[in-house]
Amino acid sequence: CGIHALLLVTAATLNSEAAIRGKNTVREDVYPPLWDSAPENLLDFSVEGDKIVINAWNYRERLGAYKTLLNASAKYFSPFGSQNFANILWGLPLQHGWQFHTGRLADPSSVTSCGYKAGDLLCISIRSWWACMNYYLSIIPFLGAVEAGLFGELPYEIEIIPPEELREDFCYSVADCRSRIPKLMDEWKAYFEYLLSTDQKADSPTTQSSFSLDDALHHMWKAHVASVAHALPKFRERLIYLSDPEANFGEDWASGVDFIAATHFSTDLWNTHRFQAFLPQRMLVEGDVIPFIHDFSPQQNKVLFSLSALYNTNKLTGMSLINIY
Repeated sequence: CGIHALLLVTAATLNSEAAIRGKNTVREDVYPPLWDSAPENLLDFSVEGDKIVINAWNYRERLGAYKTLLNASAKYFSPFGSQNFANILWGLPLQHGWQFHTGRLADPSSVTSCGYKAGDLLCISIRSWWACMNYYLSIIPFLGAVEAGLFGELPYEIEIIPPEELREDFCYSVADCRSRIPKLMDEWKAYFEYLLSTDQKADSPTTQSSFSLDDALHHMWKAHVASVAHALPKFRERLIYLSDPEANFGEDWASGVDFIAATHFSTDLWNTHRFQAFLPQRMLVEGDVIPFIHDFSPQQNKVLFSLSALYNTNKLTGMSLINIY
């Protein structure tokens, strides 16, 4: 269809232009900001009594949840390259890092100094639409992995610190999320159970690992789309804090996820890094008109225009993430 062709043209443009950059040298800016200082394993977080406590409203700690997932799942992607670069979970922390770098996790209402240099730079604002959407693409996958057994038998329970307000919009432990969003937990649990199932088959002396990158991408994208579909209607009111162009871009981004998922785009380190070079490196403001934003590259304008076209076509045809799930 025309929509699918538009996405493929955009992807081809990204790949052809990105190929010029090369991918043999790892630069510091490839990783999310503060990646080296983020917690690497569960015991790097605070342990209080019989619980590991994680503050998901601190950028470094939310980033640490991603880092533990990448480390715990690294062995499944080792056949596809060194240093865990082929891990398809890289798309999540890299998106989170882009949101942090571009100011999208800060308080857009300016009621507080959360997320700003003049206040607490690492603070993630409860008023940020991007931050609230990202909770369902960070903490929920993390708790799904815990429930699936990716980290093995844990001597502690995992507890997520709730925000100071609007606590009812989130869940904070495996049991809490299991009771409140069981279908979404099932999707993420299924992805990590797929990884673990390939371990069990490989343990047999007569059976090789049945791990398939395409199957892993299928499970991961299915869970990813489900997270966005669940969170999108829940946080629609947060869009009022954003400029109209930024709010429209947010909805365009959410709609585009479904089409990117359909291509089984591999969200490894390099693919995601190259793709993000064509995303806006600042918040959109009043007066920004796509595809004529003067301080954006032609490629950034092209991607924004393509995402907007996908969203508008979805709206006209009645197809959306909300209708799918």
